[in-house]
This record gives sequence, structure tokens and C-alpha cells, in this order.
Amino acid sequence: MAEGRQVRVLAGSVELEGILAVPERARGVVLFAHGSGSGRFSPRNQQVAGAFQSRGLATLLIDLLTPEEAELDEQTRRLRFHIPLLAERVVDATGWLEHAMETQTLRVGLFGSSTGAAAALVAAHRRPERIAAVVSRGGRVDLAGDSLGAVRAPVLLVVGGADEVVLDLNREALDQLSNEHSRMAIVPGAGHLFEEPGALEMVSRLAADWFERWLDPTAGRAASHGEAAPPNLVWD
Repeated sequence: MAEGRQVRVLAGSVELEGILAVPERARGVVLFAHGSGSGRFSPRNQQVAGAFQSRGLATLLIDLLTPEEAELDEQTRRLRFHIPLLAERVVDATGWLEHAMETQTLRVGLFGSSTGAAAALVAAHRRPERIAAVVSRGGRVDLAGDSLGAVRAPVLLVVGGADEVVLDLNREALDQLSNEHSRMAIVPGAGHLFEEPGALEMVSRLAADWFERWLDPTAGRAASHGEAAPPNLVWD
């Protein structure tokens, strides 16, 4: 794993706290868009970020809410569903990566979870020239609204097979995605948080494969998504 450093990202009138980790000869950078009250210190997000870094991908884990906003959200649970606000901050963080010395030459991927996945898709719609790929983990991608059908980047929707409501929403969303390379992968038996043994590791591998394929200009993009897939995985 690459050693991370604390960073501050200007987003509108506020500063957001983040952790940037850039391995040697990074092949791309992945910005995490957390949802449902999660943040840069989430053990699940840090585990996935470590897997990305081991594959040569830089990562930026960022809190999309300030500490004051996060405290308010814990009480009201409203800001985590404020997709325009979250998307605007993902766009601003993408711009920050565009100017940071370590990442300015790297293609950007977005890794969104829960409501953060909707924010990632709206941001991808708004910054098509910069955002090259999106992965959603158990995402409420339906909340992306009209942006869903306008995203030009290839999108991978990873959903737990036991997360029935979100699974149905993602199936509907897949039909609306315009990029012909977009796919949905179902992890059998996994719930919304992928807490089952091996589930999060499977998510990490799928997402790293996706980002490696679309962010690294030297990687071959013709490989079939099914050939090296983990056992028992279901592709839509």
C-alpha cells in the first residue's frame, strides 16, 4: 500500500478533508464518493483503497461533508440524500486532482457507494472529459436522475445478490446507461454492505479490474469481463 497524506480540498465555500495515496508509477487515480454517512476513515473504504493501491492506482478518500454538516446529517439523515450538493463536491474534488502535482496527468475514476454512487454519476455527466470510468458499490444510482442516461464513461454496477431492492433499482439503471461497455455484477449472497466473508474482496477485485482497464492507457481494453471473473459471480 502507498503511504497516504492528509489533504484539504476546496469545494465551494468549504474545505473538505481527504487522504491522498499515490503509489509509484500510478496508472490512474480513483476518487471515493461515500454515501450514507461514511467517510475517509471507513474501514471498508480503506480496505478497498488499499486493494486499489496494490494494483498501482492512486486513491483519494474524501469526506463529502464538513464535520458540522456530518453532525447535522447524523440527526436528520438529509444531506446524504442531497445529490446535487454531493455531486458538486465530487466535481470540485475532480478539479483538485486535475491540478495536484501527483495526479494531474492521471485519468480519474469514481468509486461510489450508496447515495455517493448517484453523486458520482452526476459528476461523471458533468465532467466527461476528465472522468474515464465509474464503479458503483451497492449504489442508489436511481437517484442520479436524468444524468444516468447521459453518462459517457463506462460504468460497473456491483450489487449484492441479497440486496433485493437495490438490485432491482440497479437493473433498471443498467438499461438507461448509454455506454455500451457498462455492466452489472452481482455478488451472490452479499447484502448492502458486503459484510459477508470474501464479499468485499470480490468487490475490490472487480473494481480494480475495471479501473485498470479504463484508466490505464497502456492496458488492453479488449479483455472479456467474464474470462477472469471470480467464481459464482453473475454478470448482467
